[in-house]
Amino acid sequence: MKRSLNIRGLSAGIEGKRILEGLDLEVKTGEIHALMGPNGSGKSTLANVLAGNPAYVVSGGSVDLDGEDFLALSASERALRGLYLAFQYPVEIPGVTVGRFLKRALELRQVPADTATDSGPRTSDPRAREGGLSMGDYVKRLREAMAYMEMDQAFINRYLNQGFSGGEKKRMEILQMLMLKPSIAILDEVDSGLDIDALKVVAKGVNRLRGEGFGALLVTHYQRILDEVAPDFVHVMYKGKIVLSGGPELVGELERRGYDWVAELAGDDNRRNAIVDDGRDGVESGAPIGAFVTVAGGAS
Repeated sequence: MKRSLNIRGLSAGIEGKRILEGLDLEVKTGEIHALMGPNGSGKSTLANVLAGNPAYVVSGGSVDLDGEDFLALSASERALRGLYLAFQYPVEIPGVTVGRFLKRALELRQVPADTATDSGPRTSDPRAREGGLSMGDYVKRLREAMAYMEMDQAFINRYLNQGFSGGEKKRMEILQMLMLKPSIAILDEVDSGLDIDALKVVAKGVNRLRGEGFGALLVTHYQRILDEVAPDFVHVMYKGKIVLSGGPELVGELERRGYDWVAELAGDDNRRNAIVDDGRDGVESGAPIGAFVTVAGGAS
């Protein structure tokens, strides 16, 4: 069954500053969406709002997962419904080993949807299995996933992210995703700070889940991860809104033109720069762009 995360007119901010300005987006299982945009456009704010970070305040709009009001749920309830957030800056958790952390997370996601428990909220994610989790099966799955992510098995007994390098933390975020098998994943700049080899490992972890039961919103600044994880849809954020949407070809156009091109299309006079026709194929300033993108407010 396809699942759908619907965002309609979402406005939100932090510490009294409004960042998201009426954002619209729909992510379904079976789809990979790339979300790009300049620094400060609201990409990470969107990720935090969807995950339920209480520091962010929603001032308008709605978010629903399969018709259920997502904004009314706590962060843990959203996770149990099948949402996963891979952090841009994963936190260290001293005293909690990787092995114990993942086992407890899996146990919570295996609670049947119609069963109330004292240990936490129930799950409605169809990808969560019922029944107990044997230690033998769990360790086997974890070791297989770690091998796939090219991680040392000794990490099982290390405290979560403590003393990990930046690349190791990013691999750990994807390892958790492989173990939990969410329906919808928000991947917040999982490629930042990675060398070429580590990037390829992270990308193959994302691709391993790709299929009809998995959807993702991949937040990034760079084309290189999108060369490894080919998106079905590409969206560009600017000043709290999605102002452009299209297919994978939009990534190359952004690489060529930069975000000043986006500012011009968004009608931002404060950041509008002249775009000179350099003779290459593609969309030129003032030319029809509806052939490959949709501009916020309707097709151009």
